[in-house]
Amino acid sequence: MPLLKGKYRSKQWVLPRLTVPSEHGGMNGHHTRHTHVTVLGLGPMGRAMTRTLLSAGHPVTVWNRTPGRADALVTAGATRAATPGEAVEAGDLVILSLTDYQAMYDILGTATASLAGRTLVNLSSDTPDRTRAAATWAAGHGAGFLTGGVMVPAPMVGTEAAHVYYSGPVTTLETHRTTLAALGTPKYLGEDPGLAQTMYQAQLTVFLSTLSALMHATAMLGTAGMKARDALPELLTSADATGAILRAGEETPGAALDAGAHPGDLSTVRMMGATSDHIVDTSASLGLDLALPLAVQAHYRQAIENGHGADNWTRIIDSIRKR
Repeated sequence: MPLLKGKYRSKQWVLPRLTVPSEHGGMNGHHTRHTHVTVLGLGPMGRAMTRTLLSAGHPVTVWNRTPGRADALVTAGATRAATPGEAVEAGDLVILSLTDYQAMYDILGTATASLAGRTLVNLSSDTPDRTRAAATWAAGHGAGFLTGGVMVPAPMVGTEAAHVYYSGPVTTLETHRTTLAALGTPKYLGEDPGLAQTMYQAQLTVFLSTLSALMHATAMLGTAGMKARDALPELLTSADATGAILRAGEETPGAALDAGAHPGDLSTVRMMGATSDHIVDTSASLGLDLALPLAVQAHYRQAIENGHGADNWTRIIDSIRKR
């Protein structure tokens, strides 16, 4: 998963401390045992989570379509299940790290009788609507359900830099908070199971768009004979500075957007649009693919056509929101 190190301190992400039975058999903070966890899906993320949970002292049962992926984990102390049903029945908490949500149905379709009373934590990527449908499906089989989005790559799971967005019933998250915190700091968004998935996809939008921009810029500099090893350090400096620039421009980033205010005192749609024109022209003259620069240019041109050329560049959100 992508490495996104931003620190989020909004109060809505602070998990309430509820007085409910904990995952370890006592009340909050009083542990009598380590939760037995099942991990379904042993790609790089699933393997990293399994190792982290084992290191934290949890018994872990694993299952994967390709059984060989579990070999090293079994050597490290995990238990290999022969079937998804056997895996589900072994764990109090079932963590899914799969390609998408359809994979959950494919894997658990023959194990639905074992789901009642267990909690599914699906950390797979998909759409918010499919996530909400999955929560309903799980409830229909008597299982609790949390949506999650891991915001670090596999090697960073379990480190201080790791955090995971969650949504769903807060009591469900509180019950398993200690176990899940071993993977990364839990950041709770709300009851709607689609919220964490929406945040995850939003973060990936920033991440993937930035990666494409970095490769486009590297290709641009490459036409002038600059090697990637020389270009990328300079470009990464710009990427790193973007957040600081946006934070410096507004005491609470996003507050003006929420208020519908787009003051054009520092940068305007027209000015930024002219810059996007120059990027398109430069890319075309160098024979580069134009998909990315044309997409950016279209946002500014639409805002200008709508009469917002003198507004701040944030005005481009209008056409992005429009369906």
